[in-house]
Amino acid sequence: MKNLLYWSVASISAPIRARYHLARPALLRWLLRQEQQQEHALVRLHFLAWVGCIGMPLYYFVWTAWFPQKFESLDLRMLGFVLCLPALLFPRKIKGNWLRVYEFTSVTYVMPFFFSYMFLMNHGSAVWGESLLLALILLFQFDSLWALASCTAGALLACIVYAVGGDPNAGADGFRAFPLALEQAPIYVFTIVIVALTKVGRRVVAREKLAGMAQALGMVSHELRTPLISISANVRGIERAASGWEAGVPGALARIRFEVRHMNQMIDLFLLSAAAMNQQMAPTERVWMSEMVHAVIERYPFVTEEQRLQVNVVVRSDFAFLGRQELGAVVLLNLLRNALKALQRAGKGKVRIIIDGARKRPRLLLMDSGCGIPARQLPYIFERFYSYPAHTGSGIGLALCKDIVHAWHGKIRCRSREHVYTVFSLEFPPARRAADVPPAPPSPRALDDRGFP
Repeated sequence: MKNLLYWSVASISAPIRARYHLARPALLRWLLRQEQQQEHALVRLHFLAWVGCIGMPLYYFVWTAWFPQKFESLDLRMLGFVLCLPALLFPRKIKGNWLRVYEFTSVTYVMPFFFSYMFLMNHGSAVWGESLLLALILLFQFDSLWALASCTAGALLACIVYAVGGDPNAGADGFRAFPLALEQAPIYVFTIVIVALTKVGRRVVAREKLAGMAQALGMVSHELRTPLISISANVRGIERAASGWEAGVPGALARIRFEVRHMNQMIDLFLLSAAAMNQQMAPTERVWMSEMVHAVIERYPFVTEEQRLQVNVVVRSDFAFLGRQELGAVVLLNLLRNALKALQRAGKGKVRIIIDGARKRPRLLLMDSGCGIPARQLPYIFERFYSYPAHTGSGIGLALCKDIVHAWHGKIRCRSREHVYTVFSLEFPPARRAADVPPAPPSPRALDDRGFP
């Protein structure tokens, strides 16, 4: 009876466990997206909360004591102040859908609704017309579509409230605010367009900055490669003549070769990052993941053998994907370099690389148990020219990795816990057809002095 009960429970729970394991990666991806979106929302709300909590009471005294206006409302301002307080007092207590509802409600009230209503109640005065314009400029610093929805909802609600319960003493003069609002609407629309174009302009400036960097680095790299090739050739000659020398000489020469390889890798990183502007990253060949990972391990300039032993590669199931060997190596070199730096800053930990091809979307995991990434920094790590900790790099490595993986129709994600771990997940489109799968990888090829096959 006991065995029968055991097998009954097992037969029922097996499909549940199987579905859980199938759904678990998708659930983790969804949770990571939710965490990143929530972090962005918290940063925006924190900024707005300071503006609202300071501006609401301050300008009540400005417009009543110093420069009196036709209409002021302490109740409306106190409501805006109260709406902003939760984002300051306990910002991380609001999560999920409640965060999105709270963000939209508070922003819509504090900016488009409040300023539109005060503009109407003050009969379209110049002070409130300019105040409304500034509120729109601040609002459209956020996501444009989101800001447009907030602006539309807030303005319509302000018009409805004003029409239903506006100033009873204004008479016909009060309703002249509507034509004034329509008269100034083209100015507001033009301002919104300018703000949107300015945001696009920032991205163009970043691209021009990168293009200028590419041009300068092209000349620098040309000048650097010549002495590097000469050094590498001389090292090979010295190694051949060093067979009877002291035991430490070959080790020193090997260290020089590592440094030469490292310098070449940095040159390649900058040039490939600049090439990303020209979209020269489309997949052109079929690559086996395990071959590429082992080639990267071989070419990486580890400082010591102890550092080399900190990296462990686990091949659960090899897979092939459409990409480019040299660009894939750049991605892995960047991730491995960052992981080893995290271990160095933490003074502890290991790096584990897992090749997992037995999935609907095959993936590569690169995990380290180093210093981790703070939650407030995690949403920005793939942005170009952003580096953490500050001034520790050029800020183009992870942005380049994202550009390359996305060019291959893949996905790169990161989840981390500060002082505990960091996991980078690279997913690739499945190669299901026989024509998409390359032949078995050949035996490892010899590497030249730059570390390339």
